[in-house]
Amino acid sequence: MEAKSCIYNMAKIQETETEWLWYPYIPYGKVTIIQGDPGEGKTTLALNIAAALTKGENVTGGKTDPLTGQELYPVPVLFQTAEDGLADTIKPRLVAAGADCGYISGVDESVYPLTITDGRLDEALRLTNARLIILDPLQAYLGADVDMHRANEIRPVMSYLSNMAEQFGCAIILIGHMNKNTGAKAAYRGLGSIDLTAAARSVLLVARDKRDTDRRIVMHIKSSLAREGKPVAFRLGDNNSFTYEGECEADPDSILLGMGSPQPKQTELSRQLLMAELGSGEAKSVKSLIAKAAEIGVTYDIMKKIKDELHIISERHGNTWFWKWEQ
Repeated sequence: MEAKSCIYNMAKIQETETEWLWYPYIPYGKVTIIQGDPGEGKTTLALNIAAALTKGENVTGGKTDPLTGQELYPVPVLFQTAEDGLADTIKPRLVAAGADCGYISGVDESVYPLTITDGRLDEALRLTNARLIILDPLQAYLGADVDMHRANEIRPVMSYLSNMAEQFGCAIILIGHMNKNTGAKAAYRGLGSIDLTAAARSVLLVARDKRDTDRRIVMHIKSSLAREGKPVAFRLGDNNSFTYEGECEADPDSILLGMGSPQPKQTELSRQLLMAELGSGEAKSVKSLIAKAAEIGVTYDIMKKIKDELHIISERHGNTWFWKWEQ
């Protein structure tokens, strides 16, 4: 029997384009990790992503693919959790998200626990044609013989998942917790071996906005297939409500250090204020401008500096001084 060659030639490799569940955050055919501290909204985000797929919607609520413009249709999802009750926690959250629960399935673990490599996920994919698998949390499905902190033990599992995602063309989301190394950069805060982050094609951090406790921010820690996406925010409310807010300003390392969403510097705030107030060419009293500046934490000294940079002139009418921007 003729032996197969162990060499491939790049000229014979057929190029393909990456498909996206949510561009540029979650690719199809690859593994994505969503990580964060307990209670920050990782599972809620994942459930709302799943719900959107079952309704034939994109993550932001539209009925078409933002990249291709093609109409979306409901697709099956596999959801596996070892931390929350299906009846009292997961199902109510899915219902609140408007999910068509007929499209959401999972592997029955009543006889023995599921592990990633025991073959049941593969079988479930064949039976359901699911486009998304969510494992919440990852460490619950590694198996008793796998130490997630040992690279030589975690690599085969991640390779198995990567091959599964590619074979079935599905997105795989792994929910992960953070370690207690609070001084480390975000890329090194994921629980377990750094090989977990290395194997995933996209890694997202979900964290609470320290200045708004109902607001959560999703930030890219790693993106191998596209330019890193801008941070986006969502809001959690009563009765498991979820509201997508869109792009925002945030830095993962700052968020994890408890610094919250970065605020524009006083100089930029001052510039924005003066351009908004004086951009029409109408003169405004200095007193009113100082009052508005104080409301956003900008001092008069900073205002005066930006005034000079923008070549705003001063005018006096009676006892009142005005500023006017003559563009």
